[in-house]
Amino acid sequence: MTNRKVPFNDVTDHMSKIEGAPVDPEKGSLPLGIRIIGYVIIGFTVLMTLFALIFGLVD
Repeated sequence: MTNRKVPFNDVTDHMSKIEGAPVDPEKGSLPLGIRIIGYVIIGFTVLMTLFALIFGLVD
């Protein structure tokens, strides 16, 4: 027995069957690789901003 929710209407049922869209997608869950890339990009941006501020004040 699965814990799938019953579709709200025929349109969501059609989307689920034809396009493969899940009925209840998990919120906020990206694949690990994409999360790591996002963390690296955000971390690099924050570090470069801090370095620009620090070296701008030193000069």
